[in-house]
Amino acid sequence: MSVHDFIAIGLGPSNLGLACLTEPIGELDGLFLEHRPDFAWHPGMLLESATLQTPFLADLVTLADPTSPYSFLNYLKEKGRLYPFYIREVFYPARAEYDAYCRWAAARLQGVRFGHQVTAVHHDGECYTVRAIRTATGENVEHRAPRLVLGTGTPPYVPDCCRDLGGDVVHSSAYLARKAVLKDKESITVVGSGQSAAEIYHDLLSDIDTAGYHLTWVTRSPRFFPLEYTKLTLEMTSPEYVDYFHALPENTRYRLEPEQKGLFKGIDAELINAIFDLLYRKSVANPVPTRLLTNTTLRAACYDEEKGRYTLSLRHNEQERDFSLSTHGLVLATGYRYRPPDFLKPVHDRLRFDRHGRFDVARNYAIDRAGGEIFLQNGATHTHSITAPDLGLAAYRNSWIIRELLGREHYPVEGRIAFQEFGTPEDLVP
Repeated sequence: MSVHDFIAIGLGPSNLGLACLTEPIGELDGLFLEHRPDFAWHPGMLLESATLQTPFLADLVTLADPTSPYSFLNYLKEKGRLYPFYIREVFYPARAEYDAYCRWAAARLQGVRFGHQVTAVHHDGECYTVRAIRTATGENVEHRAPRLVLGTGTPPYVPDCCRDLGGDVVHSSAYLARKAVLKDKESITVVGSGQSAAEIYHDLLSDIDTAGYHLTWVTRSPRFFPLEYTKLTLEMTSPEYVDYFHALPENTRYRLEPEQKGLFKGIDAELINAIFDLLYRKSVANPVPTRLLTNTTLRAACYDEEKGRYTLSLRHNEQERDFSLSTHGLVLATGYRYRPPDFLKPVHDRLRFDRHGRFDVARNYAIDRAGGEIFLQNGATHTHSITAPDLGLAAYRNSWIIRELLGREHYPVEGRIAFQEFGTPEDLVP
C-alpha cells in the first residue's frame, strides 16, 4: 500500500481549494476523499437569484496564488463568460455559478476520489490508515498517510424540539428539492434568522399570489439584522485578528463567539430591502397573506398526521408571552453546526480538546496532540473567530496548512494587512 504525504477527508470549498493549491507542488502527494458521487455545494439552496456574500476574489485559490489556473476568472474565460461578468460589474457571483466553478475545478484534479465513504481512521505508530467504502461497489479500501486534513463541513442543525417530528418538515439545506411540495400547502412557516431564511422567504413570497398559501417568517432575533460588511469590520478577517482572537483566554473566546454571529450570519442588506419592496408591491392591490414575527423563539413543536398540520409553541422574548401557531408546511432555516466525525473515534486519544469538549485548535489549525498531524478546515469559530467559515480566508488557511505540510513557505502567508490594532499597543504599556 502506497503512503501519501497527506489525506484530506471531505471535499467542500476549503479542501477543494487545498487540492487546487497543492496539485502543482511536486513535493506533495495528496489524496482527497469525498463520500458524494460528485461535487455539490449546498445544492438545496442554489436559488437563481442567490449570490455569494463574498466577492469573486474569494475563490478557491486567488488570495493565495493569483496566477493559478484554477481561479474563478480563468473559469469564466474558459467558459466564454469573462466579458459578460466584466460588463455586469457585480463582484458577487451567483451561488449556482460558484457551484459550477467548483465542479469545473474538481473535474480537472487528479488526486480527488469521489464516492469514498470514510468509516474509520487508525494510527499504527507511524501513519494514519484511512478506511473507506467505495459507495458504488461496496468495496472496502485503505489509504495511508502521516497527516490528515479534515474538511467534512458542518452538517445541518435541527433544534431538539423538531427532531423526529414527523411529517415532511424540511431543513433549508433541502429546500429546492421540496419546494414544489411546499407550494401545494395551505400555509408555510419559515423558522430562522439568517441569509437562508431570508432567501427562502423571498422565494416563497414571490409565488404567494399564484400558489395561494399563507406565509409566516419566525425569527428569534429582535430584528432582521443585516450582515455587517463595512471595511474596518472586514479587517476582522485579517491574520492579525486571528492571532489576537486565538491568544485570548478560552472563556473570553467562548463569550465572544455568539456575539460575532452578525458578522457572518446576518442577511444581505440588499435582500432585506428587496423583501420589503416585494411586500410593498404586492400590498398595493390587496393585503399580503403573510406575517413576520421577530423576537420569537420556537420552544416546542408537534405534528398532527391526520390533519397534516404542525403546531408550533412560541414565546415572545421581550414580552415573555407564550402563543402557538398552526402551519401545514415547515421550513427550518436553522443553520449548521460542526460535529466531530465518527470516523475519528479510534484516534480520539491523539486529539486535543478544550474544557468545553470541542477541538482545541492550534494556531496552525492542528487538532492533534503532536501539533502537526491532523488539521481542521472550518469548524473553529471558538478558536479562530469568524475567519473559520469565511470563504475569503480559506486560501490563507490553506497556505498556512501547506507550509506545515512542506516545512517551508510555498505560498506567501500574510502576517499584517490591517490598519487597526486589535490588542493593547505594547509600546504604550507602562
